[in-house]
Amino acid sequence: MIELGTQSDIKLINEEGLRNDGRKFNELRPIRIEVGVLNRADGSAYIEWGGNKVLVAVYGPREAFPKHTQNPSRAIINARYNMAAFSVDERKRPGPDRRAIEISKVISEALEVAVFTEQFPRTSIDVYIEVLQADAGTRIAGLTAASVALVDAGIPMKDMVVGCAAGKIDGKVVLDLNKEEDNFGQADLPMAIIPRTDEIVLLQMDGNFSREELEQAVELSKKAATYISNLQREALMAKYKSQESEKEGERSE
Repeated sequence: MIELGTQSDIKLINEEGLRNDGRKFNELRPIRIEVGVLNRADGSAYIEWGGNKVLVAVYGPREAFPKHTQNPSRAIINARYNMAAFSVDERKRPGPDRRAIEISKVISEALEVAVFTEQFPRTSIDVYIEVLQADAGTRIAGLTAASVALVDAGIPMKDMVVGCAAGKIDGKVVLDLNKEEDNFGQADLPMAIIPRTDEIVLLQMDGNFSREELEQAVELSKKAATYISNLQREALMAKYKSQESEKEGERSE
């Protein structure tokens, strides 16, 4: 008979102070963002963040339907977060569950702060976030990619929203938990920031932090948000530089 280890048996930080994937406490997992991956969407983006693979499509602004959902003074952001049945090791039951509904709501609210919704009364902006592969931190990866997709759709924003997370493992505050750390760590703090205004638009907590640990976790995520914001801009610039090169090629022909 095989005995399963308890959480206390699992060491997530080694004697050299490195995590199990070789990162230091303040290092992010590798992040790659691609813009304009879906031709039929008004805006789209794809992000790989560690083992996460997330696809986002944006449609709108378009007339909100049914009409009783319309707001005469602003647009409504409808974010739909969904994990594909094959995105996790154990096949997930298809369709939205309570977790997906809750994440969809908080992402919608976070994006509404950044978008100039008052410019599009009686409309809806629909944001579809599909998690193709999950490896902890899917909500912040989806939110980060959703901001890029909104810009790709030409929707005016005060700034892009950047998602990031910190947590606590083996009694130490670290940045960007992976799946193992999320499962066996002591706390997780996903958050989202508008870098230009330093405004926190999403903050959730699972587990326990002291006040000092909470402040340290927030500060880690804020510093990382600056780096991630630059990645968002670089991805957008790469798309538009590619389009410009294609136009120059057509002119020369």
